Amino acid sequence: MKLPIIAYGDPVLRKIAAEIGPEYDGLNTLIENMFETMYHSNGVGLAAPQIGLSIRLFIVDISPDSDEKEEKTHSEKLVKKVFINPLMLREFGKPWIFTEGCLSIPGVREDVKRDDQIELLYRDENFIEHTELFDGMLARVIQHEYDHLQGILFIDHINSLKKALIKSMLNRISIGDIKVDYKMKFPLRKK
Repeated sequence: MKLPIIAYGDPVLRKIAAEIGPEYDGLNTLIENMFETMYHSNGVGLAAPQIGLSIRLFIVDISPDSDEKEEKTHSEKLVKKVFINPLMLREFGKPWIFTEGCLSIPGVREDVKRDDQIELLYRDENFIEHTELFDGMLARVIQHEYDHLQGILFIDHINSLKKALIKSMLNRISIGDIKVDYKMKFPLRKK
């Protein structure tokens, strides 16, 4: 089932999400619905707060580009993953800038600097614990989704001048004065 994406301005996007246990009701269905929602929205990651649930869960799927000629790193060969109760152990390596966007902030894309490697402790959909190193684009997507669980949005990583330049667009998003190809829930839309 496709779920509505929560738009910028909703308080759930600014909360620190709560941990969940294996007894979380309907977890498998929720994960399936999140993947369906993400694919329908053309995203590569989706965090539970983006569908209105303040829980420590996110999913990613970065399909390798078949046209890309350079060698993929180990972590970039992974395509589809579920992260439950993740804990960022460290971010390291070479900082790099890449233009990011977000399903909750449609139409806004900005350059964000992030380290190119991370170490993450998390549980998978079967609640098996993992500690893994990720790098490249997969590390970036994980950092972006992990931020959602901390109440941080990618626009929090840009300078104040750029924030000022996109302020009117952010206001338009929060009231639903935008067009998107997927279902959204707008916090300030007048009924």
